Amino acid sequence: MARNIEIKARIANIAVLIPILESLSHTAPIDITQDDTFFACENGRLKLRAFPDGSGQLIFYRRANQLGPKESFYVLSSTAEPDALREVLAYSNGKIGRVEKQRTLYQCGRTRVHLDRVKKLGDFLELEVVLAENETAAKDQAEAQQLMAKLGIQTEQLIECAYLDLLAAKNHM
Repeated sequence: MARNIEIKARIANIAVLIPILESLSHTAPIDITQDDTFFACENGRLKLRAFPDGSGQLIFYRRANQLGPKESFYVLSSTAEPDALREVLAYSNGKIGRVEKQRTLYQCGRTRVHLDRVKKLGDFLELEVVLAENETAAKDQAEAQQLMAKLGIQTEQLIECAYLDLLAAKNHM
């Protein structure tokens, strides 16, 4: 199973971070429209990510809800028929939510930096430091925290849960 260290934070203005990320990134940013449908899953989270070109990815992941850097375990599988797969999973597992976002991806070393504009929630930053197979998480947590500092992300901006959880909490207010 692949692993990464992840940090999520609420941000006030995506535009403020763009010049910083452009100076840190060694590649051009990539804009990605994502439509994630989540399904009931006892051992973690299961989502189907659909892209505008008709392709998709089925993603299973497991991570703790905690502030700051957290280790995430994930497995993904590509699909050429996300609509049909969504229907199968909805009938078999039950659909529990949907997250729609516009993501801009920057690659800063081995860290994927996402600037996310999440429908009905606002703007967020997500850092994912990709771990090698036998690598310990401690070093990479420090790497994520250093990048967070360069981007000016403060502890009070951190969120511990998934966008799905934030949407569910907002809908119950």
